[in-house]
Amino acid sequence: MSVNRSTTLVDVPRGLAGVVVTDTEVGDVRGREGFYHYRQYSAVELAQARGFEDVWHLLVHGELPDAGRAVAFRAETAALRRLPDEVRAALPAIAAASGRSGPLAGMRTALSLLGAANGIRPVYDIDPDKRRQDTLVAAAAVPTLLTALHRLSKGLEPVEPREELSYAANYLYMLTGSEPEPQRARAVEQYLISTIDHGFNASTFTARVIASTGADVVACLVGAVGALSGPLHGGAPSRALDTLDAIGTPDRIDSWIRERVLSGERIMGFGHAIYRTEDPRSRMLREVAQRFGGPRVDFAVEVERQVEAILAELKPGRELHTNVEFYAGVVMELCGLPREMFTPTFAAARVVGWSANILEQSADSKIIRPVARYVGPGAPVAVPQAA
Repeated sequence: MSVNRSTTLVDVPRGLAGVVVTDTEVGDVRGREGFYHYRQYSAVELAQARGFEDVWHLLVHGELPDAGRAVAFRAETAALRRLPDEVRAALPAIAAASGRSGPLAGMRTALSLLGAANGIRPVYDIDPDKRRQDTLVAAAAVPTLLTALHRLSKGLEPVEPREELSYAANYLYMLTGSEPEPQRARAVEQYLISTIDHGFNASTFTARVIASTGADVVACLVGAVGALSGPLHGGAPSRALDTLDAIGTPDRIDSWIRERVLSGERIMGFGHAIYRTEDPRSRMLREVAQRFGGPRVDFAVEVERQVEAILAELKPGRELHTNVEFYAGVVMELCGLPREMFTPTFAAARVVGWSANILEQSADSKIIRPVARYVGPGAPVAVPQAA
Protein backbone atom coordinates (compact mmCIF):
# COMPACT_ATOMS: atom_id res chain seq x y z
CA MET A 1 0.00 0.00 0.00
CA SER A 2 1.44 3.37 -0.96
CA VAL A 3 1.57 6.24 1.51
CA ASN A 4 -1.04 8.93 0.90
CA ARG A 5 0.78 12.07 -0.22
CA SER A 6 -1.44 14.13 2.07
CA THR A 7 -0.31 12.17 5.13
CA THR A 8 1.62 14.28 7.61
CA LEU A 9 4.84 12.52 8.61
CA VAL A 10 5.84 12.74 12.28
CA ASP A 11 9.48 12.32 13.23
CA VAL A 12 10.04 10.16 16.31
CA PRO A 13 13.19 9.09 18.22
CA ARG A 14 15.20 6.14 16.94
CA GLY A 15 13.81 2.89 18.25
CA LEU A 16 10.51 4.65 19.08
CA ALA A 17 11.98 5.56 22.48
CA GLY A 18 9.35 7.32 24.57
CA VAL A 19 6.69 7.10 21.86
CA VAL A 20 3.24 6.06 23.11
CA VAL A 21 1.70 3.71 20.55
CA THR A 22 -1.37 2.48 22.42
CA ASP A 23 -3.18 2.26 25.74
CA THR A 24 -2.84 -0.89 27.84
CA GLU A 25 -4.34 -2.40 30.97
CA VAL A 26 -1.80 -5.25 31.12
CA GLY A 27 0.87 -3.47 33.14
CA ASP A 28 3.52 -0.77 33.18
CA VAL A 29 7.13 0.01 34.09
CA ARG A 30 7.92 3.19 36.01
CA GLY A 31 11.66 3.36 35.51
CA ARG A 32 12.44 6.44 37.57
CA GLU A 33 10.70 4.92 40.58
CA GLY A 34 12.15 1.43 40.15
CA PHE A 35 8.65 -0.03 40.07
CA TYR A 36 6.62 -2.19 37.69
CA HIS A 37 3.23 -3.81 37.94
CA TYR A 38 0.87 -6.33 36.37
CA ARG A 39 -2.55 -4.72 36.12
CA GLN A 40 -3.06 -3.00 39.49
CA TYR A 41 -0.61 -5.12 41.52
CA SER A 42 3.10 -4.77 42.17
CA ALA A 43 4.83 -7.51 40.17
CA VAL A 44 7.35 -8.06 42.95
CA GLU A 45 4.62 -8.42 45.57
CA LEU A 46 2.85 -10.91 43.32
CA ALA A 47 6.07 -12.93 43.03
CA GLN A 48 6.46 -12.89 46.80
CA ALA A 49 2.86 -13.77 47.67
CA ARG A 50 1.24 -15.75 44.85
CA GLY A 51 1.88 -18.70 42.57
CA PHE A 52 2.55 -18.58 38.84
CA GLU A 53 -0.88 -19.83 37.83
CA ASP A 54 -2.60 -17.13 39.91
CA VAL A 55 -0.62 -14.43 38.11
CA TRP A 56 -1.32 -16.12 34.77
CA HIS A 57 -5.04 -15.93 35.60
CA LEU A 58 -4.65 -12.25 36.47
CA LEU A 59 -3.00 -11.47 33.14
CA VAL A 60 -5.43 -13.30 30.84
CA HIS A 61 -8.67 -12.95 32.84
CA GLY A 62 -8.03 -9.54 34.39
CA GLU A 63 -8.32 -10.54 38.04
CA LEU A 64 -6.67 -12.69 40.68
CA PRO A 65 -8.64 -15.89 41.26
CA ASP A 66 -10.35 -16.83 44.51
CA ALA A 67 -9.52 -20.25 45.96
CA GLY A 68 -12.04 -22.14 43.85
CA ARG A 69 -11.13 -20.47 40.61
CA ALA A 70 -7.43 -20.93 41.34
CA VAL A 71 -7.86 -24.69 41.65
CA ALA A 72 -9.95 -24.81 38.47
CA PHE A 73 -7.49 -22.73 36.48
CA ARG A 74 -4.52 -24.82 37.58
CA ALA A 75 -6.36 -27.97 36.53
CA GLU A 76 -7.43 -26.42 33.22
CA THR A 77 -3.93 -25.31 32.22
CA ALA A 78 -2.20 -28.45 33.53
CA ALA A 79 -4.44 -30.57 31.29
CA LEU A 80 -3.14 -28.67 28.26
CA ARG A 81 0.53 -29.53 28.81
CA ARG A 82 0.58 -32.70 26.73
CA LEU A 83 1.41 -32.33 23.05
CA PRO A 84 -0.54 -33.66 20.05
CA ASP A 85 0.94 -36.88 18.70
CA GLU A 86 2.02 -35.29 15.42
CA VAL A 87 3.97 -32.61 17.31
CA ARG A 88 5.67 -35.14 19.60
CA ALA A 89 6.65 -37.24 16.59
CA ALA A 90 8.32 -34.27 14.90
CA LEU A 91 10.35 -33.09 17.91
CA PRO A 92 13.43 -35.32 17.32
CA ALA A 93 13.84 -33.92 13.81
CA ILE A 94 13.31 -30.35 15.05
CA ALA A 95 15.86 -30.85 17.84
CA ALA A 96 18.39 -32.27 15.39
CA ALA A 97 17.84 -29.47 12.87
CA SER A 98 18.08 -26.67 15.44
CA GLY A 99 21.36 -28.14 16.68
CA ARG A 100 23.63 -25.57 18.26
CA SER A 101 20.99 -22.88 17.90
CA GLY A 102 19.26 -24.41 20.91
CA PRO A 103 15.72 -25.01 22.16
CA LEU A 104 14.50 -21.47 21.52
CA ALA A 105 15.18 -21.83 17.80
CA GLY A 106 13.46 -25.21 17.75
CA MET A 107 10.54 -23.80 19.70
CA ARG A 108 9.67 -21.44 16.84
CA THR A 109 9.17 -24.38 14.51
CA ALA A 110 7.47 -26.56 17.12
CA LEU A 111 5.05 -23.78 18.07
CA SER A 112 4.05 -23.33 14.45
CA LEU A 113 3.37 -27.05 14.19
CA LEU A 114 1.39 -26.96 17.44
CA GLY A 115 -0.82 -24.22 16.04
CA ALA A 116 -1.47 -26.17 12.87
CA ALA A 117 -2.12 -29.43 14.74
CA ASN A 118 -4.67 -27.70 16.98
CA GLY A 119 -6.36 -25.88 14.11
CA ILE A 120 -5.76 -22.50 15.72
CA ARG A 121 -7.46 -19.83 13.62
CA PRO A 122 -6.80 -16.11 13.08
CA VAL A 123 -7.88 -13.94 16.02
CA TYR A 124 -9.82 -11.83 13.52
CA ASP A 125 -12.16 -14.76 12.87
CA ILE A 126 -12.88 -15.93 16.42
CA ASP A 127 -14.52 -14.53 19.56
CA PRO A 128 -12.67 -13.35 22.69
CA ASP A 129 -13.30 -16.59 24.61
CA LYS A 130 -11.76 -18.69 21.84
CA ARG A 131 -8.79 -16.32 21.60
CA ARG A 132 -8.22 -16.69 25.32
CA GLN A 133 -8.43 -20.46 25.10
CA ASP A 134 -5.92 -20.48 22.25
CA THR A 135 -3.43 -18.55 24.38
CA LEU A 136 -3.82 -21.11 27.18
CA VAL A 137 -3.24 -24.01 24.79
CA ALA A 138 -0.05 -22.44 23.45
CA ALA A 139 1.35 -21.15 26.74
CA ALA A 140 0.73 -24.44 28.57
CA ALA A 141 2.60 -26.34 25.86
CA VAL A 142 5.70 -24.10 25.79
CA PRO A 143 7.49 -25.71 28.79
CA THR A 144 6.79 -29.16 27.34
CA LEU A 145 8.24 -28.14 23.98
CA LEU A 146 11.31 -26.44 25.45
CA THR A 147 12.27 -29.24 27.82
CA ALA A 148 11.66 -31.95 25.23
CA LEU A 149 13.83 -30.18 22.66
CA HIS A 150 16.59 -29.69 25.23
CA ARG A 151 16.59 -33.32 26.33
CA LEU A 152 16.47 -34.63 22.77
CA SER A 153 19.48 -32.46 21.89
CA LYS A 154 21.37 -34.23 24.72
CA GLY A 155 20.38 -37.70 23.56
CA LEU A 156 17.75 -38.08 26.30
CA GLU A 157 14.11 -39.01 26.04
CA PRO A 158 11.56 -36.27 26.76
CA VAL A 159 9.80 -36.45 30.12
CA GLU A 160 6.01 -36.35 30.04
CA PRO A 161 4.34 -33.60 32.09
CA ARG A 162 2.64 -34.27 35.41
CA GLU A 163 -0.66 -32.50 35.99
CA GLU A 164 -0.42 -32.54 39.79
CA LEU A 165 2.76 -30.40 39.77
CA SER A 166 2.73 -26.63 39.59
CA TYR A 167 3.83 -24.88 36.40
CA ALA A 168 7.34 -24.24 37.77
CA ALA A 169 7.79 -27.61 39.47
CA ASN A 170 6.59 -29.41 36.35
CA TYR A 171 9.01 -27.40 34.22
CA LEU A 172 11.96 -28.47 36.37
CA TYR A 173 10.67 -32.04 36.46
CA MET A 174 10.42 -32.26 32.67
CA LEU A 175 13.87 -30.70 32.34
CA THR A 176 15.72 -32.96 34.78
CA GLY A 177 13.56 -36.05 35.10
CA SER A 178 13.42 -35.64 38.89
CA GLU A 179 10.81 -33.92 41.02
CA PRO A 180 12.46 -30.73 42.30
CA GLU A 181 12.96 -29.76 45.92
CA PRO A 182 10.29 -27.28 47.02
CA GLN A 183 12.85 -24.50 47.59
CA ARG A 184 14.12 -24.81 44.03
CA ALA A 185 10.64 -24.99 42.53
CA ARG A 186 9.59 -21.88 44.45
CA ALA A 187 12.74 -19.98 43.46
CA VAL A 188 12.14 -20.71 39.77
CA GLU A 189 8.47 -19.83 40.20
CA GLN A 190 9.39 -16.43 41.65
CA TYR A 191 11.78 -15.82 38.77
CA LEU A 192 9.09 -16.79 36.26
CA ILE A 193 6.52 -14.48 37.87
CA SER A 194 8.99 -11.59 37.92
CA THR A 195 9.57 -11.85 34.16
CA ILE A 196 6.03 -12.52 32.83
CA ASP A 197 5.68 -8.99 31.46
CA HIS A 198 7.72 -5.80 31.35
CA GLY A 199 6.15 -3.01 29.37
CA PHE A 200 6.40 -2.57 25.61
CA ASN A 201 9.69 -4.40 25.11
CA ALA A 202 10.70 -5.56 21.64
CA SER A 203 9.10 -9.02 21.77
CA THR A 204 5.84 -7.77 23.28
CA PHE A 205 5.56 -5.05 20.66
CA THR A 206 6.30 -7.61 17.94
CA ALA A 207 3.48 -9.83 19.23
CA ARG A 208 1.08 -6.90 19.20
CA VAL A 209 2.03 -5.82 15.69
CA ILE A 210 1.28 -9.32 14.43
CA ALA A 211 -1.95 -9.48 16.44
CA SER A 212 -3.04 -6.20 14.85
CA THR A 213 -3.05 -7.95 11.46
CA GLY A 214 -5.62 -10.46 12.75
CA ALA A 215 -3.17 -13.38 12.61
CA ASP A 216 -3.58 -16.38 14.90
CA VAL A 217 -2.25 -16.51 18.46
CA VAL A 218 0.58 -18.88 17.62
CA ALA A 219 1.80 -16.67 14.75
CA CYS A 220 1.97 -13.80 17.23
CA LEU A 221 3.92 -15.90 19.74
CA VAL A 222 6.36 -17.19 17.12
CA GLY A 223 7.13 -13.62 16.11
CA ALA A 224 7.69 -12.69 19.75
CA VAL A 225 10.08 -15.62 20.21
CA GLY A 226 12.02 -14.46 17.17
CA ALA A 227 12.42 -11.01 18.72
CA LEU A 228 13.41 -12.50 22.07
CA SER A 229 16.16 -14.58 20.46
CA GLY A 230 18.16 -11.45 19.70
CA PRO A 231 21.12 -11.04 22.10
CA LEU A 232 20.14 -7.43 22.80
CA HIS A 233 16.82 -8.61 24.24
CA GLY A 234 16.72 -11.99 25.93
CA GLY A 235 20.20 -13.47 25.89
CA ALA A 236 21.97 -11.90 28.86
CA PRO A 237 21.47 -14.14 31.98
CA SER A 238 24.13 -16.64 30.92
CA ARG A 239 26.46 -13.82 29.91
CA ALA A 240 26.17 -12.31 33.38
CA LEU A 241 27.32 -15.65 34.82
CA ASP A 242 30.16 -15.66 32.31
CA THR A 243 31.28 -12.39 33.89
CA LEU A 244 31.41 -14.01 37.34
CA ASP A 245 33.40 -16.91 35.90
CA ALA A 246 35.83 -14.59 34.13
CA ILE A 247 36.51 -12.59 37.29
CA GLY A 248 37.00 -15.78 39.24
CA THR A 249 38.00 -14.55 42.71
CA PRO A 250 37.22 -11.49 44.87
CA ASP A 251 40.76 -10.11 44.59
CA ARG A 252 40.37 -9.78 40.81
CA ILE A 253 37.09 -7.83 40.82
CA ASP A 254 38.53 -4.32 40.94
CA SER A 255 41.19 -4.72 38.24
CA TRP A 256 38.97 -6.80 35.93
CA ILE A 257 36.06 -4.35 36.06
CA ARG A 258 38.18 -1.20 35.78
CA GLU A 259 39.98 -2.52 32.72
CA ARG A 260 36.73 -3.20 30.89
CA VAL A 261 34.94 -0.02 31.90
CA LEU A 262 37.91 2.12 30.85
CA SER A 263 38.07 0.32 27.50
CA GLY A 264 34.37 1.07 26.88
CA GLU A 265 33.10 -2.48 27.27
CA ARG A 266 29.68 -3.19 28.72
CA ILE A 267 29.53 -5.11 31.99
CA MET A 268 26.85 -7.74 31.45
CA GLY A 269 24.16 -7.73 34.10
CA PHE A 270 24.46 -4.00 34.84
CA GLY A 271 22.41 -1.08 33.56
CA HIS A 272 18.94 -1.02 32.04
CA ALA A 273 17.26 0.92 29.25
CA ILE A 274 14.30 1.88 31.45
CA TYR A 275 15.34 1.86 35.10
CA ARG A 276 17.18 4.86 36.49
CA THR A 277 17.42 3.29 39.92
CA GLU A 278 17.74 -0.27 41.22
CA ASP A 279 15.91 -2.86 39.13
CA PRO A 280 13.19 -4.23 41.45
CA ARG A 281 13.49 -7.65 39.83
CA SER A 282 17.18 -7.77 40.66
CA ARG A 283 16.52 -6.79 44.27
CA MET A 284 13.95 -9.56 44.68
CA LEU A 285 16.11 -12.19 42.98
CA ARG A 286 19.07 -11.22 45.17
CA GLU A 287 16.89 -12.09 48.15
CA VAL A 288 15.90 -15.38 46.51
CA ALA A 289 19.57 -16.23 45.93
CA GLN A 290 20.51 -15.31 49.48
CA ARG A 291 17.96 -17.81 50.80
CA PHE A 292 20.18 -20.49 49.27
CA GLY A 293 23.42 -18.87 50.43
CA GLY A 294 26.86 -20.28 49.67
CA PRO A 295 30.11 -19.07 48.09
CA ARG A 296 28.60 -18.39 44.66
CA VAL A 297 25.95 -16.09 46.10
CA ASP A 298 28.43 -14.32 48.38
CA PHE A 299 30.73 -13.74 45.42
CA ALA A 300 27.89 -12.37 43.28
CA VAL A 301 26.89 -9.93 46.04
CA GLU A 302 30.50 -8.75 46.40
CA VAL A 303 30.84 -8.32 42.62
CA GLU A 304 27.66 -6.25 42.62
CA ARG A 305 28.94 -4.05 45.46
CA GLN A 306 32.31 -3.39 43.87
CA VAL A 307 31.03 -2.93 40.32
CA GLU A 308 28.47 -0.35 41.42
CA ALA A 309 31.15 1.53 43.35
CA ILE A 310 33.54 1.50 40.39
CA LEU A 311 30.82 2.58 37.94
CA ALA A 312 29.82 5.41 40.28
CA GLU A 313 33.45 6.53 40.37
CA LEU A 314 34.19 6.23 36.65
CA LYS A 315 30.76 7.25 35.35
CA PRO A 316 29.61 9.94 37.81
CA GLY A 317 26.07 11.17 37.45
CA ARG A 318 24.79 7.90 36.03
CA GLU A 319 22.71 5.40 37.99
CA LEU A 320 24.04 1.96 37.04
CA HIS A 321 22.86 -1.03 39.04
CA THR A 322 22.37 -4.75 38.49
CA ASN A 323 19.51 -5.64 36.18
CA VAL A 324 17.33 -8.73 36.24
CA GLU A 325 19.84 -10.83 34.29
CA PHE A 326 22.55 -10.66 36.96
CA TYR A 327 20.78 -12.52 39.75
CA ALA A 328 18.51 -14.43 37.37
CA GLY A 329 21.58 -16.32 36.21
CA VAL A 330 22.67 -17.00 39.77
CA VAL A 331 19.21 -18.25 40.80
CA MET A 332 18.78 -20.49 37.76
CA GLU A 333 22.25 -21.97 38.26
CA LEU A 334 21.45 -22.70 41.91
CA CYS A 335 18.27 -24.47 40.79
CA GLY A 336 20.14 -26.74 38.38
CA LEU A 337 19.21 -25.17 35.04
CA PRO A 338 21.92 -25.39 32.36
CA ARG A 339 22.96 -22.07 30.88
CA GLU A 340 21.60 -22.84 27.44
CA MET A 341 18.15 -23.01 29.08
CA PHE A 342 18.26 -19.58 30.72
CA THR A 343 16.72 -17.64 27.84
CA PRO A 344 14.23 -20.44 27.03
CA THR A 345 13.13 -20.33 30.68
CA PHE A 346 12.60 -16.60 30.30
CA ALA A 347 10.40 -17.41 27.29
CA ALA A 348 8.40 -19.92 29.37
CA ALA A 349 7.39 -16.98 31.57
CA ARG A 350 7.07 -14.24 28.98
CA VAL A 351 4.69 -16.32 26.84
CA VAL A 352 1.98 -15.44 29.38
CA GLY A 353 2.68 -11.72 29.12
CA TRP A 354 2.72 -11.94 25.35
CA SER A 355 -0.62 -13.73 25.50
CA ALA A 356 -2.21 -10.96 27.57
CA ASN A 357 -0.96 -8.35 25.11
CA ILE A 358 -2.17 -10.37 22.13
CA LEU A 359 -5.64 -10.61 23.66
CA GLU A 360 -5.73 -6.88 24.33
CA GLN A 361 -4.51 -5.99 20.84
CA SER A 362 -6.99 -8.39 19.24
CA ALA A 363 -9.84 -6.28 20.55
CA ASP A 364 -8.64 -3.32 18.45
CA SER A 365 -9.46 -3.55 14.75
CA LYS A 366 -6.83 -0.98 13.74
CA ILE A 367 -3.73 -2.46 12.10
CA ILE A 368 -0.36 -1.11 13.28
CA ARG A 369 1.02 0.44 10.10
CA PRO A 370 3.73 3.12 10.49
CA VAL A 371 5.63 4.64 7.56
CA ALA A 372 9.28 5.11 6.70
CA ARG A 373 10.91 8.14 5.09
CA TYR A 374 12.52 7.18 1.79
CA VAL A 375 16.14 8.42 1.59
CA GLY A 376 17.41 6.43 -1.42
CA PRO A 377 18.17 7.64 -4.96
CA GLY A 378 15.62 10.01 -6.51
CA ALA A 379 12.70 8.37 -8.29
CA PRO A 380 11.49 7.74 -10.86
CA VAL A 381 14.51 6.97 -13.01
CA ALA A 382 14.07 5.33 -16.42
CA VAL A 383 14.72 1.61 -16.29
CA PRO A 384 17.68 0.77 -18.62
CA GLN A 385 17.17 -1.77 -21.34
CA ALA A 386 18.59 -5.22 -20.73
CA ALA A 387 21.92 -5.83 -22.44
